[in-house]
Amino acid sequence: MMSLEAETVFAAFEATAEKYPSNAFLVIPASACRSYAEGELRYTYAEALAKIATLRDTYQAAGLQPGQRVAILLENRPAYFFHWFALNALGVSVVPINPDYRSAELEYLLEHSEAVLAVAIAARVGDLQAAADSAGRGIRVVSDDQVPRALPRLASTPSAQALGRETECALLYTSGTTGRPKGCLLSNDYFLRMGMRYLNRRGPIKLVPGRSRIMTPLPMFHMNAMAGSTMGVVMSGSCLIQLDRFHPTTWWSDIAATRPTGVHYLGVMPAILLGLPETGNERDHGIQFGTGANVEPAHHAAFERRFGIPLIEGWAMTETGSGAAIGADEEPRHVGTRCFGKVPPTVELRLVGEDGSDVLHGMPGEMLVRHAGPDKRLGFFSGYLKDPEATAAGWADGWWHTGDVARFGPDGCLHFVDRKKNVIRRSGENISALEVEAILQQHPSIRQVAVTAVPDEVRGEEVMACIVVAPQSAPTPATAEAIVDWTMEKLAYYKAPGWISFVASLPTTATQKIQRGELRTLTASLVATPKSIDLRSRKRRQRVPNE
Repeated sequence: MMSLEAETVFAAFEATAEKYPSNAFLVIPASACRSYAEGELRYTYAEALAKIATLRDTYQAAGLQPGQRVAILLENRPAYFFHWFALNALGVSVVPINPDYRSAELEYLLEHSEAVLAVAIAARVGDLQAAADSAGRGIRVVSDDQVPRALPRLASTPSAQALGRETECALLYTSGTTGRPKGCLLSNDYFLRMGMRYLNRRGPIKLVPGRSRIMTPLPMFHMNAMAGSTMGVVMSGSCLIQLDRFHPTTWWSDIAATRPTGVHYLGVMPAILLGLPETGNERDHGIQFGTGANVEPAHHAAFERRFGIPLIEGWAMTETGSGAAIGADEEPRHVGTRCFGKVPPTVELRLVGEDGSDVLHGMPGEMLVRHAGPDKRLGFFSGYLKDPEATAAGWADGWWHTGDVARFGPDGCLHFVDRKKNVIRRSGENISALEVEAILQQHPSIRQVAVTAVPDEVRGEEVMACIVVAPQSAPTPATAEAIVDWTMEKLAYYKAPGWISFVASLPTTATQKIQRGELRTLTASLVATPKSIDLRSRKRRQRVPNE
């Protein structure tokens, strides 16, 4: 097991490759790479290191310098790992791009991140270049397979910045409550500590050096897969089985083909798998644990009984990293109660009410967290890019304000209650209601709009928009369909409204601000009535032509 001797993510990978050169590092099942490869892809640590070294030398020859950023739209493909580690070896930070992002999101990310180069799968180079041009960013977009032979020389000034733990490793964008996504600055130390946390987890969650096999369908542009499963695997010499996304029809066949010892899940997955017809070999899998969050209480025990896999619930956020991560690794797990474990010795936590004072034991309150010890921000993110005010507000009074509400059980276990923030959680994706509102407000048929979450039996929550139509527009199903289709041209498909309700007016304050509490009450009464138009079937991931 590796200690925190490595100074960078690349150094950690290189050390593991020297120790376990012939071990499998990465497996992409055939079902996950059928759009760009024939059959399963496998890479040992030595094979991956050779590809990384070639890319590193190419990037270095092109003039990339420590402290610069490169945007990458590479999906969950092998290229993602190779380019990330190669750039990290040079002290260059990566800006992962959600492949579902559309024009408005791409323009914002490329402008805000100040990336000096973008690397994408071939099918998305045109989209990304158009966004870069529209945003006024004079940057080159190249396909991942062009990099070794056609990477242009970049005009840059030699950097004196040292490579080390505090060097920026990645800039991850996360939906916030103020509309536009915030860029979370994540250091090498952040990633290395996330890997060590995985190695040090207890109970069923075990990474056996050189032997474990971890399968995940989660996206690499999120911290769970990028900093959690990947770093745990790299720092233990284990194997990562990376899916492109969750496919219920091939889930069990992929498990049979790759034999993982552990899996990562999102709350929506157990519900879907429970809905599949039963087979005779559902417990013949060798999986020792599942780790994730937000499994529906009604499905938790049923899943464990049927499939024999303990689902270990946990809590963390991009901003907290390993510094305040909590997991129900050991008993009692209180299955089916949204329990995510006890506060570990490495974390300090308070539950506070609206006035900022601690709530009584057993009562719900917002979670305030920090690392235990002299450095209260150890393991946390480094701050929001270009937003010191939001960073300071998050760290008000020396505690990180999570916006999540929890309560203590009688035995000290924490149970998730709700989110205080105006964020919609759909199938594991955080969606800013304000971001969706800002785009919808540009539609010519909309005079006024408010967006909130409504419960969804499969996805946890769904996006609902209450709309006051413009004078020239009609509040009809055809108008609603046109609005959703238009939104999916601007934003990732999952952010578009799944429900639309045309209303005469919205609940607002005297200063015309949306009354969010009143809005939630309104939508709860509308969603099950004919006044609401169900558009969930129109929300489909936009397919990209095969390369």
